[in-house]
Amino acid sequence: MPVAKGIREVGFFDCAGGGQVVVENGYAYIGHISGPIGTTIVDVRDPSRPKFVASRNVLPGTHSHKVRVKGDIMLVNIEITDKAAAQEAGVRGGLGIYDISDRARPKEIHVWECDGSGVHRFTFDGRYAYISPEVDGYLGNIVMILDMADPASPKEVSRWWMPGQWIAGGETPTWVKTQHRCHHAIRRGDRLYVSYWHGGAVILDIEDITAPKLISHTDWSPPFHWPTHSIVPVPFTIHGHRWALVADEDVNPLTTDVSSRTMPAALWMVNISDETRPVPTASFQVEGLDGGDNEGKTGCHQPVETITGNEVPVAWFANGLRVIDISNPRSLREAAFFVPDAPRGHERPSSNDVYVDERGLIYLIDRFGGLNIVERT
Repeated sequence: MPVAKGIREVGFFDCAGGGQVVVENGYAYIGHISGPIGTTIVDVRDPSRPKFVASRNVLPGTHSHKVRVKGDIMLVNIEITDKAAAQEAGVRGGLGIYDISDRARPKEIHVWECDGSGVHRFTFDGRYAYISPEVDGYLGNIVMILDMADPASPKEVSRWWMPGQWIAGGETPTWVKTQHRCHHAIRRGDRLYVSYWHGGAVILDIEDITAPKLISHTDWSPPFHWPTHSIVPVPFTIHGHRWALVADEDVNPLTTDVSSRTMPAALWMVNISDETRPVPTASFQVEGLDGGDNEGKTGCHQPVETITGNEVPVAWFANGLRVIDISNPRSLREAAFFVPDAPRGHERPSSNDVYVDERGLIYLIDRFGGLNIVERT
């Protein structure tokens, strides 16, 4: 049975493991970690009885574990997971674009292709897609903005990369392999908040969307061992200041010795009132994890990316869903939690992504199987 405090389970949808879930107008869209299914559409208008609507399969050698929807347009990433299989099938990575005006019959509009492993994670506001593609000549994923005004013919608007990534342009990285690479970008107003893996967190000015400009770059990896998964702006002030939540991900530490396992990845509160000098003021970790000998995927993964109040749901891998109260930016505290049952064939859950719909319902997808629909009590 799930273990919970301050949260009630409303419904459950049995499905393959997912990397992301988003919900719009009573439908949930799940991007799956591995094939053959790439994306599943679920009717959640009655959240106590979620119903399968449609699914689409992935191309050979790829997965589509991320999905975004605005109106009747659905975007899914195409990321190479088996290079040999993809090459044999003539498949390239990129972005799949679908018409979902009939949600029971998603219709492919276009496949935007790119180099390397394709696109990892991205966001979409209905006009622009903010993506993390691999591009020939660059080391690791970079930031790219695509104009989706015509979904059948996306146009690159601009790109940004961390100095050292443009190998073809003569730049030399100061890091090992692809440790510094774009994970994904979140837009708020004329700013892009970009997570850059072991390169930390970046704030870009996109007032001129054709020419992103660096405002600040903050990196605490090292001394902390974990990569930065996301930087999520808080859309309201607290105590007269502006804030962002920065989540480190409990995977791929800089070192695999005991020093990384005893302090698994955490969530950070960062003051961005002066955007040029972000200042971390607090962090949160689930009670009892620090100081232990933890397996990977025990700590933090991903906060909800649209923050609507002082309570912020966060997917915390093996520790399920944690709801964090950020009303005191110097001392984050846990307001509620929900730890789902382990998926079939697994010893513990692995909560991978979380979304909150307009009704306040919380959707929690497990990377090994199952969508939990819960609500705050």
